[in-house]
Amino acid sequence: MIPVKAFEPKIIGFLCNWCSYAGADKAGGAQEAYPPNVQVIRVMCSGRVDPQFILSSLANGADGVIVLACHPGDCHYKEGNCRALQRHSMLLLLLEQLGIEKERYRLDYVSAGEGEKFAQVITEMVESVRALGPLSVAQESID
Repeated sequence: MIPVKAFEPKIIGFLCNWCSYAGADKAGGAQEAYPPNVQVIRVMCSGRVDPQFILSSLANGADGVIVLACHPGDCHYKEGNCRALQRHSMLLLLLEQLGIEKERYRLDYVSAGEGEKFAQVITEMVESVRALGPLSVAQESID
């Protein structure tokens, strides 16, 4: 009998340069424990994350996507995180129409000083996607 390997999700994380990426750095510096399942993509602002980036990530093998932004009112570009929130609402509806569980996509806020929160949010996301299992939607529906 071949041993069955436990499912480990692949998650793409889009992190705002000014807050969330710095929060991730703080978590690393403080040696906060969190799962290594997230492949980080550093973006200048969460408002620059095009919905197509999320869909493309899911179509190309990611089991989940997380966007981490500055807290409302703290955006380096004034309203970028507000744009990210607007796109978040639209994407949840789109994912539902594509038959993709909404728990596979998350938007959250992490500031530069919140290393512990970064570790918590990443851990929650990985556990949530792990419980869902691999993304099994046909890629044609996303493309």
